[in-house]
Amino acid sequence: MVTEPVSALASLAHVKHAAVVVTDSGCVQEEACILGVPCVTVRENTVRIATLEIGANVLSGFKPESILACARYQIDRADRDWPAIYGTPGAGERIVDVLLREFRSFREY
Repeated sequence: MVTEPVSALASLAHVKHAAVVVTDSGCVQEEACILGVPCVTVRENTVRIATLEIGANVLSGFKPESILACARYQIDRADRDWPAIYGTPGAGERIVDVLLREFRSFREY
């Protein structure tokens, strides 16, 4: 799907529900990896090397036939259960727990 620009939250929703993400953005490579969505990066290199090492991401280069082949490869892969390279899932919940504890004790003063 190709769309007009969307908000950050809408962008994450698109990534989360995609079969594969095709991008040149380093941040989107990481977001796709975190969300468990295979990625094709339309570049010759990336600084997000960890995403390549675990198979969450592949580099396609710039040729249309290579981009398409990489997208097909990523969609057809059986193994999408790569390790959490950007930290343990649930960080948001743990942050909320800490904030709630702190604000509760703040209210007591």
